Amino acid sequence: QVQLVESGGGSAQAGDSLRLSCVATGRTFSWYTMAWFRQAPGKEREAVAAAAWRDATTYYADSVKGRFTISRDNAKNSVYLQMNSLKPEDTAVYYCASKGYDGAWYDTRSYDYWGQGTQVTVSS
Repeated sequence: QVQLVESGGGSAQAGDSLRLSCVATGRTFSWYTMAWFRQAPGKEREAVAAAAWRDATTYYADSVKGRFTISRDNAKNSVYLQMNSLKPEDTAVYYCASKGYDGAWYDTRSYDYWGQGTQVTVSS
């Protein structure tokens, strides 16, 4: 079992920055791909970014490329999402998720474990 706990959400103005953190407990953290997803009201949950364990490859949704950076610290069992140049359309609940080796990074069905989510609200 893996438990994921997010923190760092809050309110921001357009153009501001926020940093989300996710701490994992339970099974060996470094065996998993870690990702951030988000879900806005009335919309489906969508992938934001992921960091693979095998080769430290990172993946980003087109909508956040150049603005968001995902990083992980295996020693601290943590993954982070640095969000810069925030836009109102970034407003959503952000979820941390982890998965094994199989499945596409952007597919919610690939993920075995999810955090409870943290709200990010960006005003114009």
